[in-house]
Amino acid sequence: MRHVKWIQLTAVAAALSMAVAGCGGAKSDAGSSDAPAAGSKGTVKLAINPWVGYEANAAVLGHLLESKLGYTVDKKNLKEEIAWQGFETGEVDAIVENWGHDDLKKTYITDKKVAVDLGPTGNKGVIGWYVPQWMVEKYPDITDGANLNKYANLFKTSESGDKGQFLAGDPSFVTNDVALVANLKLNYKVVYSGSEAAIIKAAQQATAQKKPLLFYFYEPQWLFAKEKYARVKLPAYTAGCDADPKKVACDYPDYILDKIVSKKFADANSPAFQLIKNFKWTNEDQNLVSDYITNQGMTAEAAGEKWVNEHEATWKPWIPATS
Repeated sequence: MRHVKWIQLTAVAAALSMAVAGCGGAKSDAGSSDAPAAGSKGTVKLAINPWVGYEANAAVLGHLLESKLGYTVDKKNLKEEIAWQGFETGEVDAIVENWGHDDLKKTYITDKKVAVDLGPTGNKGVIGWYVPQWMVEKYPDITDGANLNKYANLFKTSESGDKGQFLAGDPSFVTNDVALVANLKLNYKVVYSGSEAAIIKAAQQATAQKKPLLFYFYEPQWLFAKEKYARVKLPAYTAGCDADPKKVACDYPDYILDKIVSKKFADANSPAFQLIKNFKWTNEDQNLVSDYITNQGMTAEAAGEKWVNEHEATWKPWIPATS
């Protein structure tokens, strides 16, 4: 969630051209008399970043765009920074869960003027370091980051060698962890799990098997509703303490998650644009849809449809009056 890693332009272009695209959204309203014809309004290109909370946002918006407004939704699986490149190339109309990225906002909104900030999603984002709750009960002072070196031996793995392992997620997520380990002089090695699913599996195993684990994680996230994890306190965040990525020695800030759209999409002021602009829900809403996708065997499309069918009072105000 997600620290930017600059990628050569050729790699970015290749990733965009090869991005997996597919139409989302079940057509449960296709047969009703007041439902618009599928695809009659054109196509909306949604970036899909690689974590289930983002997918939940896109699932609900995709279903509403298709079933209520008559659009086709083209979902493109893209890493965060590559998705922003899509505003310039025309590959992407909307990013529906952005975590900070002030540098990308400066590049694409302020400087290049190809994107527009569309306001908060309603979700509050938290990034931090966590341990399973059982470790806090056994080692009460382990949540003080100043004590982590005392416990480094507990976290040694074959991948971390003679240092404690700090388990990170996808390398494309927003993360200051390598810098934090170095600048806080921690006897740990950052090991990447590779994905959100892998880090969740490791966290679940750490709880079930009483295995020590120090790991990067974030909210909103359905796992917090099912199991308990304690956040490790690092030096408090202050404005600007993370301005130089190589010198970061403070905790992560809280994030007000927001939506970013291409300027061309915004200028058209279509019903699709108005819907995405009006979209605003809670961490609990997102966690519910994420749980449908992750734990109840639903496709994103089915999960979005189920939530829409059961929460009309929430989404009804998002639908533009002119639709």
